[in-house]
Amino acid sequence: MSYSFLPYALPEIGDAEINEVVSSLKSGWITTGPKAKKFELAFSSFLGREDIESIAVNSATSGLHLALEAVGVQPGDEVIVPTYTFTATAEIVRYLGATPVFVDVDFESYNMTASSFRAAITPKTKAVVPVHFAGLACDMDSILAIAKEFNIKVIEDAAHALPTYYKGRLIGTLDSDATVFSFYANKTMTTGEGGMVVTTNLDIAKRCKVMRLHGISKDAFDRYSSTKPAWSYEVVAPGYKYNMPDISAAIGIHQLKRLPEFKVKREQLAKYYFEAFKDMHIGLAKLPQEDSSHAWHIFPIQLSNYKGITRDQFISRMSELGVGCSVHFIPLHLHPYWRDTFNLSPEMFPVAQHLFENEVSIPLYTRMSLEDAERVVKAVKQVLSYD
Repeated sequence: MSYSFLPYALPEIGDAEINEVVSSLKSGWITTGPKAKKFELAFSSFLGREDIESIAVNSATSGLHLALEAVGVQPGDEVIVPTYTFTATAEIVRYLGATPVFVDVDFESYNMTASSFRAAITPKTKAVVPVHFAGLACDMDSILAIAKEFNIKVIEDAAHALPTYYKGRLIGTLDSDATVFSFYANKTMTTGEGGMVVTTNLDIAKRCKVMRLHGISKDAFDRYSSTKPAWSYEVVAPGYKYNMPDISAAIGIHQLKRLPEFKVKREQLAKYYFEAFKDMHIGLAKLPQEDSSHAWHIFPIQLSNYKGITRDQFISRMSELGVGCSVHFIPLHLHPYWRDTFNLSPEMFPVAQHLFENEVSIPLYTRMSLEDAERVVKAVKQVLSYD
């Protein structure tokens, strides 16, 4: 049988999402408006806490920027981030003129550890941005306790972690100052481009809402939909252009409804991979504790030069067999800007360096069938000459 190429990731968009977008286009309201508000309310409801404010934005990057700005990060401050992350986690620190302080990660979870966080704290530390890699939560109890001890703000980078449970609580409902989710095209749900800032702090929420749209005291929907004259507004700060348009929110409304079924499918695929690879000498992702769960945005495997095959050779041969793979991540200490600006070297981050040199992310997305997963496993075993 001839197979088409199986990509690393694809979004799953249905008729409900398409029809909602068409409805927005026909309504005449295509920028931030009633559907963005509906999506925000639905997201807060999904998290299950009445005191949570959800602020829809055009990317998780902008959401992280807004959150750090709202907690007062400024030039001269330091913000602790893992080196094993996408560049957005650190670049938003530079947007504010602050200094990112990079730390190594745990070998099994790929996450920032409480001990690495504590060791990096200085009198200049203003905030920490723990990243829930692949959809597995960091040790948030310990991180939050340390942050409280030193009066450090906590902004969770939950781009991979929807929905992730940590000790019975959804990520987004912990005692952090804010949590930021991503709805990029390859995430566990999508709006094409987009993100959500969630917080129980009304001051942070208010600041994020003002700053996401030019620092204007009223959002566009309020100004243009009122039956009373509402043209007047005030610019109270030099804000940004980070609002989510209704066209994107229209997709999100229905993706959010489907998130529970997406979660089940991802868990099924992950379970299949674990069973298929259990007798092979490749490193598999760390499983969550019994009262926690994994979102399975990414399924990473560790090759460790398995049978003399390098990571790059593995990816190339998988592609030849019609299966797309990726790498998560190229650590920040290897990128020219971060390396040269902050004098970083691989020796400073031995765990992250090892993980990077051996990590491969294999396909795991909800449009995959069991037959697709079987193709992936067959290709892995063929490339690794596993009998």
